[in-house]
Amino acid sequence: MISIYQSGLIAAFICIIIAFISLYQETDDLHRLILTDLTEIMALLLIALIATDLAEALILPGLVVMIAELMALAEIYLVKEGIQRKKNSSALDIEVMQTAPPILAGILVLYGIILSGFSGGAVAGLGIIFYSVCKGSDELFAQIETASGYAWVAWIAAFFIFLLLPGQWFFAVMIAGGAILIKVMAKFSLIGTMGGDPGV
Repeated sequence: MISIYQSGLIAAFICIIIAFISLYQETDDLHRLILTDLTEIMALLLIALIATDLAEALILPGLVVMIAELMALAEIYLVKEGIQRKKNSSALDIEVMQTAPPILAGILVLYGIILSGFSGGAVAGLGIIFYSVCKGSDELFAQIETASGYAWVAWIAAFFIFLLLPGQWFFAVMIAGGAILIKVMAKFSLIGTMGGDPGV
């Protein structure tokens, strides 16, 4: 007799396999990105079924990143299909927008680092959004995405430290907290400034 829990695991595995097959057969780049998010949803479902404390810790970061990516994909799709026409953004003609960005953005980023985690990432992301709106965001995208990628690697490394070296849990927590801070900050800032980038 198969229990409901086992049925859920089997269904999750089947959905993951279907998503990967669809991802392999799809040729449109935008559709492949959407299918990647679908695969991530199935992976989060599988993690949720494991129902351990560590699995619970993995779900929230995954959801945050996934929602940010879906928002970015929606923005790209609107532009690609011509549903929404992009307008070149210009900085507001206010003196504080010309002189204060480095100071205010630095304060927000520093405060976000002190908060750490998701709240810190959101606050630091606001600082980057403010700076990007005032000074322009084109040159920041590559650096932000690079930092986001390294942060993801660090977060995965912290996960393995938890598993393989449980005695070093505090070190792993520090790595994970810093990585989540950078990851959320990067996604938050990219989503916030995407509307002003005519090259997207």
